[in-house]
Parts: sequence; structure tokens; C-alpha cells
Amino acid sequence: MKYKTNILTAAITATTLYTSVAYTHGENSAHDDKPEYDAVSKPFGEYDPALKPTRTIEVIMADTMRFTPSEVVINAGDVIRFVVANDGKLMHEFVLGTPDSLSEHADLMVKYPNMEHEEPYMAHVPPGEEMDIIWKFTKAGNYEFGCLLPGHFAAGMKGSIAVN
Repeated sequence: MKYKTNILTAAITATTLYTSVAYTHGENSAHDDKPEYDAVSKPFGEYDPALKPTRTIEVIMADTMRFTPSEVVINAGDVIRFVVANDGKLMHEFVLGTPDSLSEHADLMVKYPNMEHEEPYMAHVPPGEEMDIIWKFTKAGNYEFGCLLPGHFAAGMKGSIAVN
């Protein structure tokens, strides 16, 4: 009986581990459904579910580890709808932030590649798909966006946002 109990315990543990890893950053990510977020404020702007975009910017992610465009200029107070499309065969993500916050997060992703996180300023986009981010840039400054999947940011997959 003890042998059967150990096998059952091992099977449940393996299933739990597989499920938790599969639904983080992998291709079977749970990010396919558009999540609903609470309001959030960061040094690089804010999100509120009631925001209405004043401008749309399309961003393409490629397996060359580049974004197109890689530079964006907007005005403080603009509510931007980023339409982020993954033209590659690899998983990519689009994360808004300050230069320091993105660098720190990219370093953490190298140490913990299956780290779970989901915020209104992040889009995890499977190959051939697109996602939207709506974000209000509240004050002037220089901000960035990047793909923080391990190795992507270090390979140059980042861009700049100048807010006037």
C-alpha cells in the first residue's frame, strides 16, 4: 500500500509542477485570455480600466531580437494603445518600465526564468499573435520597453520611449 501511495504522491507532484511551469512564460502560457487589471501607478505612468486611448502605436517583435519601431516619442498625458505583434517563432514579451526597472527585471528573469508575473504594462505574446497594452504616460521623461525573457534583453531586444 505504501508503494501505491508514493506513486500517487509523485504523480500529483509532477502534475502540479508541470502545470505551474507551463502557465508562466512558456508557449502554453495562460496569457492568451485578456486579463482584467486593477488600477496601478508606476514611475513611468499608470493604468486604469476606464482609460480610453488617444493614440495607437503598433510594435512588431522579431526573432532578430528587435522591436519595430525601437523608438517612440509621445506627450505627457497621452493614453497609448500599444498593439504588440509577435512576427517570430519564439515567445516574446513587451514590458514597459524605467531603464533601471527593466534591467533589474531582466537579471531576475535569467535567475528565475519561470517567474510568474502579469501586470497591465506587460504583454506575453506567443508566436504569430498580438496583444494590446493601454497605458497613460503621466509625466515627461525617458522610459523603455523590452523583452525580458532570458537572453532577449541582453541581445538588444529593447526600445526607448521619450515622453515630452
